[in-house]
Amino acid sequence: MSSVLDRRPAPATAGPRPTLPRRRTRILVLREARWALAALLLFLLAMPLYLSGAPTWSWAPLFAATYVTGGWEPGWEGLKALKDRTLDVDLLMVVAALGAAAIGQVLDGALLIVIFATSGALEAIATARTADSVRGLLDLAPTTATRLLPDGTEESIEAERLTAGDIVLVRPGERVGADGQILDGASDVDQATITGEPLPVAKQVGDEVFAGTVNGTGALRVRVEREPADSVIARIVRMVEEASETKAPTQLFIEKIEQRYSIGMVLATLAVFAVPLTFGEELRPALLRAMTFMIVASPCAVVLSTMPPLLSAIANAGRHGVLAKSAVVMERLGQIDTVALDKTGTLTEGTPRLTDIRPLPGSGLDEDALHRLAASAEHPSEHPLARAVVTAARERGLPLAAAADFASVPGQGVTATIDGHIVQVGSPARLPAADADRTYEKVVGELEEAGRTAVVVLRDGAPVGVLGIADRLRPDAAATVTALTRLTGRTPVLLTGDNARAARHLAAEVGIAEVRAGLLPQDKVAAVREWEEQGRKVLVVGDGVNDAPALATAHTGIAMGKAGSDLALETADAVVVRDELAAISAVVKLSRAARRLVIQNLAIAGVFITALVAWDLIGSLPLPLGVAGHEGSTVIVGLNGLRLLRETAWTNPAEDTV
Repeated sequence: MSSVLDRRPAPATAGPRPTLPRRRTRILVLREARWALAALLLFLLAMPLYLSGAPTWSWAPLFAATYVTGGWEPGWEGLKALKDRTLDVDLLMVVAALGAAAIGQVLDGALLIVIFATSGALEAIATARTADSVRGLLDLAPTTATRLLPDGTEESIEAERLTAGDIVLVRPGERVGADGQILDGASDVDQATITGEPLPVAKQVGDEVFAGTVNGTGALRVRVEREPADSVIARIVRMVEEASETKAPTQLFIEKIEQRYSIGMVLATLAVFAVPLTFGEELRPALLRAMTFMIVASPCAVVLSTMPPLLSAIANAGRHGVLAKSAVVMERLGQIDTVALDKTGTLTEGTPRLTDIRPLPGSGLDEDALHRLAASAEHPSEHPLARAVVTAARERGLPLAAAADFASVPGQGVTATIDGHIVQVGSPARLPAADADRTYEKVVGELEEAGRTAVVVLRDGAPVGVLGIADRLRPDAAATVTALTRLTGRTPVLLTGDNARAARHLAAEVGIAEVRAGLLPQDKVAAVREWEEQGRKVLVVGDGVNDAPALATAHTGIAMGKAGSDLALETADAVVVRDELAAISAVVKLSRAARRLVIQNLAIAGVFITALVAWDLIGSLPLPLGVAGHEGSTVIVGLNGLRLLRETAWTNPAEDTV
């Protein structure tokens, strides 16, 4: 009789999820905000004096100060750009404001300066808020740690001074000071902020802990495995900071055409000024119309259409454990139409689990007895399959017998004396009884056909049972495959180096039809290139060193971060830190939402520019209204892009398939 083991403990009631510490930049710390506030206050002081007919000496210095405080910085940046033969939009705005003042429209020019400075301050604040979410990760790591010296004494040391090999003591309730391995002690560690697990995780000797996670009730001695600069938190910070400094292809394209557009706009402004003069229009209204045209035709809103949505999407994804290394990556994720998934460590958990226990007829053993016999023999072994058998026995509460005369033969199995019997556990192809007794072959064949690794148990030379061991499928694997199929219009493909039989069995479980198994790294690269030659944009998801070449070759690569190799993490364009497979479909959907917002913003900017330019050329657009319309469109597209910072912007399509 067979059994499939899935005796997971019932989930406990989860308490409130921990959140990242708030680390907000104060607005007045930002230089742009200070200058904008100064310009606004000066303008508010000058305006009532100007409108009430007060003497010129009372309001003129205030307006002059408004021009200086709000316009000096963009003007200076524009002049530096002009020195490099680049025409900057900021400089055009300052020139327009000065032109308005030159023809007596002092109030209108000051209003332009104030609105433009305020728009720049809002952009700086939005950027700072994104950076705050990155820096907030640093607060997860404690500033100090307790290091144990060779003589057994303790010393308090700055966490950043820890080095690999140091032994640190983590007391109950403290945050872990560095990524490392537990040498002594056991405890429950709350690592939701790093891995996203809703409940504290039981940790014991040999387990890995991460910097910034919170220790429970037990004391732990931890050996530091990574320098603080290489910890999970430090990597997160570096990747997100790098992402905030990059620009997507759409942004670069807009910057490229911005130069041509600005030059054309200057020429058009000169024409708007000169043509009416040739037909007898007075200087003042012609200059005012030209200044208004320059303002409303400036491409500020177009330039700001792309980065706010993409940076907001990066920040939102980062909060949910997906780190896109650049805005380029966030944009490209929304373009993919083919997904290739690795098997081990990606669709599966990457850890062998005991799945089947098959006592043989005539052995006189039931499932528990067979399992106890095998686990007792395997207990001293460090082999992954042995650990799977022993772990499952502990989970079932089976008492293990002492193993005597233990011996392990690599590639074959183990031998030990258990309760006076010689017990052998290992590969069915290499055990001594393989040629003498073939009664277990049928059971072995059934398990291997089901994608399991078969392990035969012999007692005193006679087979008494077969165990099935497999890498357990991730709980969200099938739902993620379904969600990716719905998003891309194509069912994902399985690319794996495993044998074809195991790969096909797993693919059938999750709904994948196309399987390419037994692949070497270069074979995976060849498959990706084949699809891209067909015009597809391929997303590769993997975790191992053998996946790195395909991750680098693909249109976009995503690495599973929890067990991913360093090479895969460095090569991939994005990393799923919490190891949640369903986050892949969620980030693809978020990227597509960002792309839609970019298109919306471009449309909004285009409508505003077209309408205001037409009004100015055909009718008589008041300068203050032109300023308000131009800067208003800039603010609208900026705020529209920031919508993706909201928690509701992150939706998981895989959850809809469950």
